[in-house]
Amino acid sequence: MGRFYRYKLPPWCRHWLFIIEKCTLPILIFQIIRTLLFPTTFDVFLLGILVGLFIAFQLEWI
Repeated sequence: MGRFYRYKLPPWCRHWLFIIEKCTLPILIFQIIRTLLFPTTFDVFLLGILVGLFIAFQLEWI
């Protein structure tokens, strides 16, 4: 399996990837607060996905 290089993507795709990367942290913080106040199964599942996405961006897997 080859390495994923974000800079080889088309400009429009790379632009959206950067936008998603910048928006992940505020959405993650909001979701943590929401999960602490009103914990439902969906909120915990969504929080897990957002944490995984945030870690993937931080470790530059995406």
